[in-house]
Amino acid sequence: MQPAALDKLYVDLLKDTYHAEKQIVRALPKIAKAASSEELKSALQDHLEVTRGHIERLEQVFEEMGKPAAGKTCKGMQGLLEEGSDLMEEDMEPMAMDAGLIAAAQKVEHYEIAAYGTLRALAQTKGDDAAARLFEQTLEEEYEADKKLSSIAESSINAQAMEESDEEGDEEDEDSEGGSNGRTVRATSSRGPSKSKSSGR
Repeated sequence: MQPAALDKLYVDLLKDTYHAEKQIVRALPKIAKAASSEELKSALQDHLEVTRGHIERLEQVFEEMGKPAAGKTCKGMQGLLEEGSDLMEEDMEPMAMDAGLIAAAQKVEHYEIAAYGTLRALAQTKGDDAAARLFEQTLEEEYEADKKLSSIAESSINAQAMEESDEEGDEEDEDSEGGSNGRTVRATSSRGPSKSKSSGR
């Protein structure tokens, strides 16, 4: 790959990631609002501030390159956030929703980890150690956010979502037996044999 082609790829990835981060900043408040767990809400709100810092670092890289900070539509992030938006419109129990929100947020984190890992590698290849260090800082924060989400899911949300599911299943079983309707069915079936005997005579 010629240096000019590598430079173009690098700038394109910078713009793509810049647009991705801008999308995340717009989406995170809505995701946090949809969460029921206070711990999850807090983690998402904290990451909003961290993400603003990521944007500032990208702007610093653009500035050091003598280029204006500009985004290029990141279709990958667009798709991931649309999935999250669709999830929030679903009718489900609170903890199941939280588990889904964590899954959606971790997809976003993994996308960002891939993006910043690539940017760091390209910056190192270009000999831009300052930019590589900035990307490394962001990478560490993305890994930390992903780890935090996993911890919340594994320590409480997933188990509570399972309990909700079990309770919902028990309620459905009770409804299917049906209180007085259930007793009527059993009474009718118990009379069945006597009717059968009478008809035999």
